[in-house]
Amino acid sequence: MGTICALIFALQMLNFTIPGGTSGHLLGGALAAIVLGPHAGAIVIAVVLIVQAFIFMDGGVVALGANIFNMAIVGVYVSYLIYWLIGRISKKRIAFFISVALASWLSVVIASFFAALELGISGTYAMGITLKAMVGVHSIIGIGEAVITVAIITFINKIRPDLILTRERSLQ
Repeated sequence: MGTICALIFALQMLNFTIPGGTSGHLLGGALAAIVLGPHAGAIVIAVVLIVQAFIFMDGGVVALGANIFNMAIVGVYVSYLIYWLIGRISKKRIAFFISVALASWLSVVIASFFAALELGISGTYAMGITLKAMVGVHSIIGIGEAVITVAIITFINKIRPDLILTRERSLQ
């Protein structure tokens, strides 16, 4: 858990400014969920967010609850659900990597949707502008997230497949 936590912490430090008053970054929720399982993955993402907020003043202490909900709960569990559902449909190796890519991409997009929804409901920004800005940009960031997550999972799967705790032993 510590190694995945450190890796995700480093990846999340890459921030991209988004028009409309916020920023985007890689999430790592799918990576944590796929390697460690959804419960441990949620804990890892929550720890990363807590360290960022209190030690590095990144993400904000005031927004910590929303960030944990959006990234550690929604991002992790939605990504795991997608990964798990595709794994139930097919046990083929290609389906495994497609599930990793799709879960990674969707985790970023759905987490950004919830963040935009919260910002819109709060009245901080107009709902339409925030939704377009956040989801649009995060759809692109999600592609990067999918590529990076698939690369890391491929590497782990090649050298130590036993470290992917959710991986079915019967992949072809």
